[in-house]
Order: sequence, then structure tokens, then C-alpha cells
Amino acid sequence: MSELKEKKSLLQKIVAIVLGFGPGIFAIGYTIGTGSVTSMIVAGSKFNMQLLWVLLISCVFSGVLMFAYGNYALITSETALYGFKKHLKFGKTLAILIIVGITFGQWNSLMGILGISSNIIYEILAINFDGLSAYKYETVLITAIIIIVTFYLLMLVGKYTFFEKILVVFVTLMGFSFVLSLCFVQPLSIDVVKGLLPTIPDVPGGKMLVAAFVGTTMASATFLSRPLFVKGKGWTIKNLDQQKKDSITAAILIFVISGVIMAVAAGALFYQGKEVSQVLDMANTLEPVAGKWAVSIFFFGALSAGLSSIFPCLLIAPLLIADYQSGELDTNSRQFRIITAVACMVALIGPGFGANPIEIQILSQVFNVFVLPIVVLGIILMLSSTKVMKDYKTSLGVYIGLYAALFFSLVISYNGIVALLEYF
Repeated sequence: MSELKEKKSLLQKIVAIVLGFGPGIFAIGYTIGTGSVTSMIVAGSKFNMQLLWVLLISCVFSGVLMFAYGNYALITSETALYGFKKHLKFGKTLAILIIVGITFGQWNSLMGILGISSNIIYEILAINFDGLSAYKYETVLITAIIIIVTFYLLMLVGKYTFFEKILVVFVTLMGFSFVLSLCFVQPLSIDVVKGLLPTIPDVPGGKMLVAAFVGTTMASATFLSRPLFVKGKGWTIKNLDQQKKDSITAAILIFVISGVIMAVAAGALFYQGKEVSQVLDMANTLEPVAGKWAVSIFFFGALSAGLSSIFPCLLIAPLLIADYQSGELDTNSRQFRIITAVACMVALIGPGFGANPIEIQILSQVFNVFVLPIVVLGIILMLSSTKVMKDYKTSLGVYIGLYAALFFSLVISYNGIVALLEYF
């Protein structure tokens, strides 16, 4: 009896740790969606672990930016765009540019997410129902409509804590699924070490993937939304230490989960000379090695990644606009309902036209990098202002991290422009 009680209390402790995760869970929701999964799988299948260094640098800078934006919110009790508009000389223009740029990137991403998630469900159904392959387009479209309508209805009843709990479930399932997948296939250890040495694959699409990597890992939406989620959690200036730990934990988890996905693709596909261009290719990542069960586990992880991203992507436009207006998000307002409805309609464009969701997804991640330098510069200017930060002094280490992130984001934006010119 005592053993059963001990087991139960251990399980309760694990559940409490998972549910006790702070606003960082939204960072993982924004960052590791099907966009990240797609980029990691395509990179792993094409270039082995060669781009691991990009992932590592992006995660380090993401941690610094999450920490900086979170601290700014706790010290000033203001959100980011509202602060830009209020304190910076061209803050109003800057804030509007950020809203337009991020919304464009995230809504594009939403199209790819919905397309990939619907395709994954179709592939699972097709494995079990032979006659379904003749109705692929119809099945994918109907599935997409059901998913997006369900999420829209959930948005209308939800509050911050409700969204957080749902995201925790999806992110936990995703993490376990991909770690379990790694048990079936692994890359060579030497390739993992080589991947930490900076090199860009000198092949068509190499630059595009580097930009997509940064666009999905250093997601501007993650940093800008952090003040709102920190406030939504009810944190105050007393929670500075907790905010720091939450930022570090989120950055580490993003690196580990993304790295595991890349490693699974490298282990299963790269060594066999296979590449990913369709959603089914992602499922086939594991089938030769571990059979249908592994495919189901992997599908489950990819689907959890997709579903964990739909909430944050639907939330982003109303979040940014609410931030710009007053710094408060009202999920019961008419404005919130209308903007999220428009986002849902945009999300259905990809599945509606039967577009290849993998191409949409990678392109949308590339577009995300162009707003990044403005977002990094904005927080540097805010933290440097004694009028805004009063007696609080930001440490030299954080400033070095922020300026390094700014330089990195400018290099990657240039790289993204070159990649898009080559693509089109």
C-alpha cells in the first residue's frame, strides 16, 4: 500500500512539475511547431547534423531575448509594443511594422501548420483505410476545417491558464514522442560534434534552410508576446529570479527537442541518401528501421507539434494589437473574436488550394527573420533608457548577448534575402 502511495506521489510530483511550467511553455509552443519539425527533418535528411551550430546559437540568443523582454515587463509593468510606442522616438512606426511583419509570418506559418497537421491525420487514416487514398484532397480539407473550427471554439472559451495547460499537454507528448523515436535511430556521435562547427551547406537551398532555422528558433513572436504571458501568469517584480529560470529552461528545452528531431531524421534518412519533400516522407523517416509503430509514434509527435503551434499562431495578431493599444489582452472582446476568425480563414488557404505544406512552412520561417533585427534593437533601446528602467541596471553579459543577437539577426536577414532571390 505504501509502495502504491509512493508511486502515486511520484507521478503527482512529475505532473506538478510539468503543469508548473511558466510562460516558457508558450515559447516552446511558438518555436517548436510543425515549422520547426519540418525544418529540422529536412535539414537532418539533407545535411546530417551540419546545421546543429545554427540551432545552438539561435537557442542561446532566444534565451537572452526571452530573459530581456520578461525582465522589462516585470520591472516596468509594461508590455513591449506599448512601451516602444510610449518611449521611443519612432516607436509608433516601429510597433506597426513589427505587428504587420510578425502577423504576416505567423499567418503564413499557420497555413503550413494546418496543412501538415491535416496531412498527418490523413496519412494515419490512409494506413488503416485503403479506399481513402482516392479522396486525399477532400479528406485533408475536411480535416483542416474540423481542426481550425475546434481551435477557434476553444479560443472563445479560453483564458491564459486554460491555453497554458493545453499547450503543456501537447508539448510534453511531442517531447516524449521524439525522444522515443531517437531510441530507434541515432546519428553517429562524430557527426553531432562536427555539427557544432559553423559551416553553411554549399548546395541549392542551403542558405534558405539556415534562414528558416533561425526564423523558427529565434521567433520574434516568442519575445514580443513574453511580457503579456508573464503578466498573464500574474508575475511581478518579485518573480525576477523565476522569470530568469523559466527563460533558461525554455531555451534548453527548445534546443534539446529540436536537436533530437534533427538527429532522428539524420539517423533514419541521411545515411540512406533519402530526402524529405512531402509530408509522407516525414512519416517514412522511421518505418524502414522500426516499422509501423515507430511511424505512429513519430506522427503523434509531429501532430502534437502542429497542434501546440495553432494556439500561439492564432493568438499572435490580437496579442500584438492589444499590446500596442494598452498592454492588456481581452479574450472576450469582439476585436479578439474577429481577428482570430480572419486568422482561421487565412489558415485554410493552403489546404484549400492543395499546396505543398512543407514548401509553405519553410518559406514562412524565412520571412520571420526580417522582423528580427527590429525586435532585438527595440529591447536594446528600452533597456538602455534610464527613464524607462529607472534604478534597474541590466548586466554587461545580457548587453553582450543582445548586441551579438542583433549582429547575428542582421547577417541571417541578409542571408534570407539572398536565399529568397535564389528561390524566386
